[in-house]
Amino acid sequence: MRSAKFWTEYPANLKINPAPAGTKGSMNTLTETNVCLFSSAKSWIEGEALRQLYAAAKLEGMRFVAGFPDLHPGKGSPVGAAFVTNRCVYPYLIGGDIGCGMALFKTDLVQRDTKLDHWAELRFDLEHPWEGDVSEVLAASDLESTEFDQAFGTLGGGNHFAELQRVEEVLDATAFRRFGLGKQQLVVLVHSGSRGLGESVLRAYVDAHQANGPDAESFAAAAYLKDHDMALRWAKANRALIARRFVETLGAKAECLWDGCHNSITQRESEGEAVWVHRKGAVAIAGEPVVIPGSRGSLSYLVKPTGDGVRHAWSLAHGAGRKWARSETRLRMRERFGMHQLTRTALDSRVICEQRELLYEEAPAAYKNIGDVVQDLVDAGLISVIAAFRPLLTYKTRTLRR
Repeated sequence: MRSAKFWTEYPANLKINPAPAGTKGSMNTLTETNVCLFSSAKSWIEGEALRQLYAAAKLEGMRFVAGFPDLHPGKGSPVGAAFVTNRCVYPYLIGGDIGCGMALFKTDLVQRDTKLDHWAELRFDLEHPWEGDVSEVLAASDLESTEFDQAFGTLGGGNHFAELQRVEEVLDATAFRRFGLGKQQLVVLVHSGSRGLGESVLRAYVDAHQANGPDAESFAAAAYLKDHDMALRWAKANRALIARRFVETLGAKAECLWDGCHNSITQRESEGEAVWVHRKGAVAIAGEPVVIPGSRGSLSYLVKPTGDGVRHAWSLAHGAGRKWARSETRLRMRERFGMHQLTRTALDSRVICEQRELLYEEAPAAYKNIGDVVQDLVDAGLISVIAAFRPLLTYKTRTLRR
């Protein structure tokens, strides 16, 4: 974010307070609009994302808005932000992929087991329906069958992935051991959501109530939140089944260490008052470590939240954040690379993505520098880093069954 451009995005009469003591200037507070942006000059933020952030701050009942270094424009509302209200809930702020998030699994594989060339040839088939008993797995998570059963256990498109990683560096050995990992263990990071189910929940609400934000105590809000909570549980169970399918293809087993949701509405108490935290591309924190992933060509980080979370809406950045729109990325990457050049990263990891357009759209260059994003959060006093993970194999999709 270039500071000169940033400040001109806001009305001239806004009062800008300096960063609080103990930070390195990476938090700018706009008091009259209750907006906090946690970012430095290295994490450039597009003007449209700032416009969307500021527009959300004007919504009825909005108490506080937090933007993170991964902030970028979304469909109507920015991605990489959290919004706190005290009377209303706004379904459109979090969008259709309700429950989208990440989950980290430790496997019984260790680094000496690595067989990248062999693993890169495996089918995985995470874009195809699971052949097991979906209803049984759903029931274990207290979920009923729906019209979306065929999508359960599948990745979906866009930036979703399943990625095998190894430990690159441990910075806090005590916290790392407490988390339950060994330095030689391979881990799997899964990014997926509620697939078409979450979109159907949003669509049903919009068809009945348009884009209005209902009173949190209303029947409309209660009905939406009931379906929303079901989509959250569906998305979490979906990530677990994806990981199971992925590691079983590798001939291994996995155990979930952490699951973090990026798109949700949750209730909290603040100063004796019930508030609603809307997250769009922001990971919820509850005192335990969380994972902040990079692009498929960069490291991911295990971090420990610091403080009580109040000043950043009990949320953190959910990843690197897009630097370029998908259409722009396709044009840029086509001019510079052939498909085969994007299936092996600068870290020598393998990428399985046999859809040309998707391979270009999700190229590492399309994303911000994850190191800068994490450093901004460290400098703002929001996190400390426990460890970094290096990608080995990123799976997105095959094209046709062989």
